[in-house]
Amino acid sequence: MTATLSAWSINHYGAPEVLNPVTLPIPTPRPTEILIRIRASAVTRADGMMRAGQPRFARLFLGLRRPRQNLSGTGLSGEVIAVGDRVSRFAVGDVVFGEAGLKFGANASHICLDESGVLMKKPAALSHEDAAVMCDGPLTSLNFLREVAELRAGQKVLIVGASGSLGSAAVQIAAAMGSEVTGTCSARNADMVAALGASRVIDYGQEDFTRQGERYDVIYDTIGVSSFAEAKESLTRSGRYVCPVLGLGLLGAMLRTAIAGTRKARFSATGMLKPDVLHPMLATLVEMVEDGKLEPVIDRVYPLGDLIEAHRHMETGHKRGNVVVV
Repeated sequence: MTATLSAWSINHYGAPEVLNPVTLPIPTPRPTEILIRIRASAVTRADGMMRAGQPRFARLFLGLRRPRQNLSGTGLSGEVIAVGDRVSRFAVGDVVFGEAGLKFGANASHICLDESGVLMKKPAALSHEDAAVMCDGPLTSLNFLREVAELRAGQKVLIVGASGSLGSAAVQIAAAMGSEVTGTCSARNADMVAALGASRVIDYGQEDFTRQGERYDVIYDTIGVSSFAEAKESLTRSGRYVCPVLGLGLLGAMLRTAIAGTRKARFSATGMLKPDVLHPMLATLVEMVEDGKLEPVIDRVYPLGDLIEAHRHMETGHKRGNVVVV
């Protein structure tokens, strides 16, 4: 009898209800692949955008009418239960975490991934739930703050959306870098954001950061609710505006500021970076976790069978930190 795995497919773009539970044969690892029994996987805004096919120009890469890789999920944590005959980095019994990347399929009971991908052995300091989200908020925010925005100790940074998955990680990372952190969030999340390391918290329901006259070396809009044009006057003369949500407005601002002006708009597709670039970043994040400088914020944990509900909650815009399925 063939062993099977549980997963979720996306047969066409749309709301969370397009997610469909499927049962598939468990694959045999190819020579350089490892088979992972998944213990926890992330439900991220990027996963929701892929499911919805948004922004629409992303369908040029994902598939025009439906996802070419139609299984849901990217971030994961679990145990290696089989390896290919040429695998050298991992062995059966290793506990690992990482991401499936453009292969997708992490919201499942099992997955086969190449050992050369974005995978690392999980430290004891991280639970499976915490490890499953490391390649979303923490990895993206480290890349944007340190590499894209070139944030330095002593500089002032504004984190827009400071209570979400990217924002909650960004506040901790920026504070650990020695920066002066301001975060925007709702009033109910203000205490949490302050506890994560923000020296000042702005309630976006009551205040508009663009009208306060404050200047920041870096503005990191983690959720894409502002624009470079709106934020420009809140930047210092050589300030950088960075955002992981790429739209035509941000693309145009990047092109214009690359040619002229001292204030810059920047973007990076963190998930598209090569594994040999991302591995050292993950190692840095693991070190921060072990030093007590970073702790992933988990909002809700759902059973894998409730993935639709997990997507619905993720899209409310009211989650604190990360959503995970187990």
